[in-house]
Amino acid sequence: MRLVDVHIHLDFPEYKKDIDNLIKVQEENNVKAIIANGVNSKSNREVLKLQEKFKVVKPALGLYPTDVHNMSFEEIDEEIDFIRKAKPIALGEVGLDNKYLDEGKTAIQKKKQLYAFEKFISLSEKTKLPLIIHSRKAELEIHDLLESSKLKNPVLHCFMGKKKLMQKLSDKGYNFSILPIINKSQQLQEIVNYTNLRQLLTETDGPYMSPVQGKVSEPRYVEFAIKKIAELKKITVEEASNIVFMNYQSTFKNQ
Repeated sequence: MRLVDVHIHLDFPEYKKDIDNLIKVQEENNVKAIIANGVNSKSNREVLKLQEKFKVVKPALGLYPTDVHNMSFEEIDEEIDFIRKAKPIALGEVGLDNKYLDEGKTAIQKKKQLYAFEKFISLSEKTKLPLIIHSRKAELEIHDLLESSKLKNPVLHCFMGKKKLMQKLSDKGYNFSILPIINKSQQLQEIVNYTNLRQLLTETDGPYMSPVQGKVSEPRYVEFAIKKIAELKKITVEEASNIVFMNYQSTFKNQ
């Protein structure tokens, strides 16, 4: 079995205490690739350090939607230029978030989010690097922005939009990353049921979304998602893991 986690925040405090042992355990449990997603300037640099230290860790660099709220437009431009020069394997975590907008600051915060995301779309079009997209309470906006772009391989992370919208995005050939909590999520099961196997990836969104109560999520937990994908698609677990791994290879061509 070959496992891959395309979305985790390895630089977060929950992992720092024993990162060497954590990575060792993942490799011992068939994890072949871990895409660490940056969320701000400091995070992006820490992700690059992790990539230098661990061969299994791959860097995705981005600006989390709410992290741009405290940045100037010039600072956003500067960080995106840094990301371009760093040559990650993906641009992430990027996107829009309509849930956490501060009262009285909604207009300017939304403007900054859109500014940054549109810049990342443009960078993705130029570099062919896939976007790993956050879309909390902004799924329709994301759909509209992607529809007017030339992107072919975006990854919709933790997608919780309405069924019809999910189907539209799936029909366009976009990728969905499936969480280990799929056994408790009808939404994720519907995505797997409807979407072609060639468009499915796996992620943990660690340290969040753990399928194991009381435990911080780890890349090896994507096995929960693989097993459910296999069940829903009526294939073997080995077939599911191989297909998802091949999807990873074809989506993230710079790995």
